[in-house]
Amino acid sequence: MKISIPKENREGETRVAASPEVVKKFIAMGFDVTIQSGAGLNSGFTDEIFKGAGAKIAADTKSTLENADIIFKIQRLMTSNDGINEISMCKKDAIVIAHMSALSTKKDSEEYAKASLTTFAMDLMPRISRAQSMDVLSSQSNLSGYQAVIKGASNYNSAFPMMMTAAGTVAPAKVFIMGVGVAGLQAIATAKRMGAIVTAYDVRAATKEQVESLGGKFLIVDEEAMKEAETSGGYAKEMTEEYKKKEQEVIKNHIKDQDIVITTALIPGRPAPKLVTAEMVKLMRTGSVVVDLAAEMGGNCELTKRNEVVNANGVKIVGFDNLPGELPKDASTLFAKNLLNFLSPHVNSETKSLELDWEDETVKNTLVTKGGSIVSEIVKGVS
Repeated sequence: MKISIPKENREGETRVAASPEVVKKFIAMGFDVTIQSGAGLNSGFTDEIFKGAGAKIAADTKSTLENADIIFKIQRLMTSNDGINEISMCKKDAIVIAHMSALSTKKDSEEYAKASLTTFAMDLMPRISRAQSMDVLSSQSNLSGYQAVIKGASNYNSAFPMMMTAAGTVAPAKVFIMGVGVAGLQAIATAKRMGAIVTAYDVRAATKEQVESLGGKFLIVDEEAMKEAETSGGYAKEMTEEYKKKEQEVIKNHIKDQDIVITTALIPGRPAPKLVTAEMVKLMRTGSVVVDLAAEMGGNCELTKRNEVVNANGVKIVGFDNLPGELPKDASTLFAKNLLNFLSPHVNSETKSLELDWEDETVKNTLVTKGGSIVSEIVKGVS
């Protein structure tokens, strides 16, 4: 079977869904691997490096995709509405595996179904122990959390750690992390390593212990309500209006004394919850920074503008939506390993063929389209 990895054509995407190490492993399993020329340059993977790993190099997107049995991508296939119609370049019944943003792009999924493509959304990977090594949300969010702190530091007008000098003492930065998932935990760890005083908040009470284990202090709104704030899949639930009002008051009182605020709160398939109001930003000190990791879904801050740095009366609001793409070598390497871990259990080592177990939880949960239809119940239910 032929695996193909095209160059990402979406604006601003620097990653590639392959690494030399993963290419070697797939070839050892019996696959032919083709990579579009220049696809890995931003990640430091030249065509020569991929050739050395055993891959063939294709000249352009069309020649990369047209004969592929399996297509690996970072982001979902582009449609005619995106300027480049990547769907039209794929053969019928090709398997496409990518981060599809499946719960917010149902119209694209309908296009994949019409083209009779079998698509897997890595962003729908179930939160089970066995699937941790396949979880692209976790691998990429880990880098987002790290890069958010770096962004905050580069936009902040002072230093992070306490510095005691003959000329006086520099106070440590106060960093507040909102949302304690993978990105939030990495942000806490990174900010602590850089010498900041860190507090964090999440609606899920179970995250309190994680925050404290990293040296942060947990901000509590309503301990009893927080015990019921987590889904069986490990995600945050939508909270009641009463809780949200209480949450806003507690955060408003806390945020005014913070130097850097990093927001990471997302609810799958819904707009990002608004946690930082314009009123809160007005209370923040001049020179402070908000880094909003939910910018792609509308932002956790009311003043966030996607892929911009907004200056609101001296407070900078940073809203870039692809922070893993700013660390493309590590991001690509981790993403490629996630794909390998997803597919390799379904490769028959004797016949060197792909034999997908359609009842496997990782396959069933991520499958979006097959046989000309959307088969994912969760995607079907999106309005």
